[in-house]
Amino acid sequence: MTATQNYGNIILSTPILSADPNVKEDVMTDQQKITILYCCLSNEDSQDGESNSIQNQRELLTRYARDHGYTNLKLLVDDGYTGTNFQRPGVQKGFELVKQGLVGCWLCKDLSRFGRDYLTVGQYTDIIFPSYDVRFIAVNDGVGSQRGDGEGFAAIRNLFNEWYPRDTSKKVRTSLRQRGTSGKHLGKPPYGYRCDPNDKDKWILDEDAAPIVKRIFDLCIDGRGPEQISRILERDQVLTTKALYASRKGKPLPKNPYGWSDQSIVGILERMEYTGCTCNFKTYSKSYKLKKRIPNAPEDMFIVPDTQEAIVSQAQWDRVQELRKNKRRPVKAERQGLFAGLVYCADCGSKLHFATCKGFEGKQDHYRCSKYKSGRGECSAHYIREDVLRELVLERIRAVNAHIRSDVEGFQEEWLHYRRADQERDIREDQKRMEQAKKRLATLDVVISRLYEDYALGEISKEKYKKMTADYEAEQERLKLEMETTEEWVEQRQAMGDNLDAFIALTKKYVDVTELTQTIVNEYIRKIIIHAPDKSGGKRRQKVEIFFNFVDDVEIPVLAEPMIAESTLGRRKTA
Repeated sequence: MTATQNYGNIILSTPILSADPNVKEDVMTDQQKITILYCCLSNEDSQDGESNSIQNQRELLTRYARDHGYTNLKLLVDDGYTGTNFQRPGVQKGFELVKQGLVGCWLCKDLSRFGRDYLTVGQYTDIIFPSYDVRFIAVNDGVGSQRGDGEGFAAIRNLFNEWYPRDTSKKVRTSLRQRGTSGKHLGKPPYGYRCDPNDKDKWILDEDAAPIVKRIFDLCIDGRGPEQISRILERDQVLTTKALYASRKGKPLPKNPYGWSDQSIVGILERMEYTGCTCNFKTYSKSYKLKKRIPNAPEDMFIVPDTQEAIVSQAQWDRVQELRKNKRRPVKAERQGLFAGLVYCADCGSKLHFATCKGFEGKQDHYRCSKYKSGRGECSAHYIREDVLRELVLERIRAVNAHIRSDVEGFQEEWLHYRRADQERDIREDQKRMEQAKKRLATLDVVISRLYEDYALGEISKEKYKKMTADYEAEQERLKLEMETTEEWVEQRQAMGDNLDAFIALTKKYVDVTELTQTIVNEYIRKIIIHAPDKSGGKRRQKVEIFFNFVDDVEIPVLAEPMIAESTLGRRKTA
């Protein structure tokens, strides 16, 4: 006995059959079964006028059903859905009725109304519908699943129906690519911006929302996670994005107008446009048939800086992204490590975990290597108390601030005038070399092309052609590598100068640091490396390396001095 195939899960794929509208159909034997009149109109088809309108399709199908004796009619409509997607509400409702065995016939105007994916259309018309004894009729195409394709063009029609959305997709992609690479925004302004009334392509600050965006970034710098930020905004009764827009349009507010979701906060914190840039092509799809969007690599995005007023600085946005990578675990003791996520082991490179409990006093809170595992792991403890680390970091921040503030003008003049002048001169020279390399590459392309013409005309021998071509191609590879290296180095030096400015601004912001806060730590410190203690000589000496944000490549004398945590007979001091 042949096993019955299970079509309970309707799969999207394959071509279709057709019916002759001039042939008088036999009346269905089971008059209780439903005859589905399916109408569909996509956004693209709405431009074609009345011929493809829902009303026109309904009248055509109703007249056809009446003339051919079909009863128990059920109208299903999908208005504004693309034909390449079979997850349309009307189609899915019809498929559910088919699976229940309630449908006897499925009518539609033509094959394109049912779908524009020839694989999926054929899957339904050739396999699934017949397995459920459902007759499919495409009226205008003369196609019926019982009588077959009278003219034999059903498969070809399906191919043409698919070529239409494929061609449309190609044109839309080309148009979006041209607009995106011109520096214009491809989407609507995010929360915090609005369109300029005089220029819809320009974004301006939203006076109500921009301060909230700035506050969200400040809270993140202050060590708050998305859940904590959403609770703070809800406590302060800050309207959500949806509620704010609804109130402006006079629409009813959501049930909880202050209920910020964690995902909304994450979306704001990761939005690059808040730095004042245009960021296009952040996602892509592999095919017009696949609706899933895949994140693009940063190098494949198109970013244009300074296209609108920034809400947060680039340095602050970069710092938030770094902090987001080092997510902090909540602890039952309701105390969070001041340096959690910033402390690393010098030997194995792992993070040091913050250890505390309700029974601990503040002085007992400490950090230890995550690979220590109570002596059973791969690394030693690298134990250091938080109060000791707090003293070391505070001392170093004070020393750096004092060094720079002791002669701010002199420090700026020394660096900005001499070093930056040399740096800018070097950058200009490198950029000039890059332009020369680009011109030489273009010239080599022409030379190789002419060389091939000479070889084809017999003016040079094959051996000479191969040798000269190999030499020119080797020069091309060398120039390309030189350009990539030079360009990367130019970008690094430009960022280095900008980072110094940001650090000087930071020292002016915190004139007299008497106590460390989460915000100060996150703004100053990039990471801290803890070395294993040296217990020789009856003392416990432990080296601590502190790395500051922005100024890794800047020569500040006080940063070159090592930090040592030292303890003797239970007492600790810094040196």
